[in-house]
Amino acid sequence: MTTTDYLIAAALILLVVPQIRGTRLTIRNLVLPVVLVGAAAAYYLKAVPTQGHDVQLYGVCVAAGAVLGAACGLTTHIVKDREGFLVAKAGVAAAVLWVAGMAARTGFEYGATHGGARAIADFSRSNLITGADAWTAALLLMALAQVLVRLVTIRVRGRGRARRVEVGGSPVQA
Repeated sequence: MTTTDYLIAAALILLVVPQIRGTRLTIRNLVLPVVLVGAAAAYYLKAVPTQGHDVQLYGVCVAAGAVLGAACGLTTHIVKDREGFLVAKAGVAAAVLWVAGMAARTGFEYGATHGGARAIADFSRSNLITGADAWTAALLLMALAQVLVRLVTIRVRGRGRARRVEVGGSPVQA
């Protein structure tokens, strides 16, 4: 892993800090994590192979990312701030799940470049996975699924909360 790899991994893991502090449900806070994962994809993604069982690998990784994202979104608290805006605030479980997903991908990359390449190559051959480009695409798709499903889950929950609050007489932006 290069210094750039460590910095990108740290930036994605550190996205949990504003989540813990709480962020308003705004378009900016919706788009920023997607842009950061997109930037990582642009940096790393060279190809998306579809031979062998690559597509199945993508499906498994997207499903794992979606489960992590949904769990993060469901364990994030939706509260109102003093000005009446909805705020998403990650609890301990949401933060742990977020870091676990990001750290697992970083750990895989670290293992692949620090002694685990042969085991990954053997597994890939045995399971008809075409190689490093397939793994890179799969892990990026997993990260994107985690981010998108978390954001959608929080937005849907926020909309439901805003409707309940509006019925009570206090308008809230979501």
